[in-house]
Amino acid sequence: MKVRTVFISDNEWMSHTSTDASPHDLVVELRAVTVDFDGHAALRGIDLTVTRGEIRAVVGANGSGKSTLLAVTAGLLAPSSGSVRRPDSTRIALVSQTSNDGARLPLTVADLVAMGRWRERGPFLPLRRSDRDRIAAAIETVGLTPLARRSLGLLSGGQRQRAHIAQALAQDADLLLLDEPMSGLDTASRDAVASALRAVAREGVAVVAVTHDLGELGAVDAVCRLVDGRLSEGAGSSSEPATTADSASPAVPRGRGPTPRLP
Repeated sequence: MKVRTVFISDNEWMSHTSTDASPHDLVVELRAVTVDFDGHAALRGIDLTVTRGEIRAVVGANGSGKSTLLAVTAGLLAPSSGSVRRPDSTRIALVSQTSNDGARLPLTVADLVAMGRWRERGPFLPLRRSDRDRIAAAIETVGLTPLARRSLGLLSGGQRQRAHIAQALAQDADLLLLDEPMSGLDTASRDAVASALRAVAREGVAVVAVTHDLGELGAVDAVCRLVDGRLSEGAGSSSEPATTADSASPAVPRGRGPTPRLP
């Protein structure tokens, strides 16, 4: 069974001083990152800065280094050279490719999202009111409040994907990493997931999504194009115009406005 959300909280590597982003906005920064596997360079001299409230797409052909870049950004893989910097308090959530495995779990949407609180509470302590409020807010953000008590097996692929995104949000993640989030989804489900990602970004969460097809993600704030382990010219920390005004909406601080309580 796949574990779809990975909890990471430790800042493992060295720091690198940069003025590219405000210290309050910076989520993660890669400088001159290279990753070698048995003499093969999977990533070559990557410079990348990710800030709060942006949606950044990582595109490229198979074997271009997309998944490796995601792993380094998540802290799952140390670079062979270069530096990775993130504030000590940064919380990262990784959502893997869409799978039908979750449909077989005897869980409701609320049950799945509640697992996102395990980082703070562990799997055995009862949830506090503040935990239940955060779970409800995460479910509302991805548009699944009416389905909170529905079994995962009764959801569509897009609804399950949004539920896993909500689980990541329940961790109070600062950085949401997604590996092919639209894989296997129909058009309606892709649109729903893209809308959920824009809502997440408006809460101030940084989103980095790996994809083969940029069009599947809808509106994004920046695009990183990987070719043979290198960021192509014009990618990296520079931003391409978003495709709609929606993605350019300013981030909204968390906790603002009422959120529904789960029964």
